[in-house]
Amino acid sequence: MENVNIKEIADKIEMMKQIISSFTGVLEQENAALKSNDIKTVKSLYEQKIKAVVAYRTACAFFIKNQNIVAEYISPQKDELKELSVKLDVVLKENELLLKTRMDAGKAVMNTFVQVAKMANNKQATAYGAKGGYALIDNQRNALAFNRTM
Repeated sequence: MENVNIKEIADKIEMMKQIISSFTGVLEQENAALKSNDIKTVKSLYEQKIKAVVAYRTACAFFIKNQNIVAEYISPQKDELKELSVKLDVVLKENELLLKTRMDAGKAVMNTFVQVAKMANNKQATAYGAKGGYALIDNQRNALAFNRTM
């Protein structure tokens, strides 16, 4: 390895450590907000999360492109980067689980509201048959508009 490459790798590792630390911090804040049901904080962290993901992906491109050179590089900073990456992995998995749980719970609540609204609408609605007379209402064909901001 040339000195220029070693310096460049050291700089990229240091930059990646900062990016991973920042990304982990944002995810830890989001996880805490999700656990406490603080949706305003989750929303406020969205832009930071996007920026962290973009920076992470961009930095990863260097390591993927130069993986043979990086594999030969030995330094304490590289070991620190590995430790930070493991921590990021753990926080990412927790974030995924919390977001999935939140989405599934939200979907279940919305489906319950829709079913209750359909049943209430069915009892109050009027339907006409083919000959213009009253007919039984088909609960499966009930039109329903639902405001998701509830």
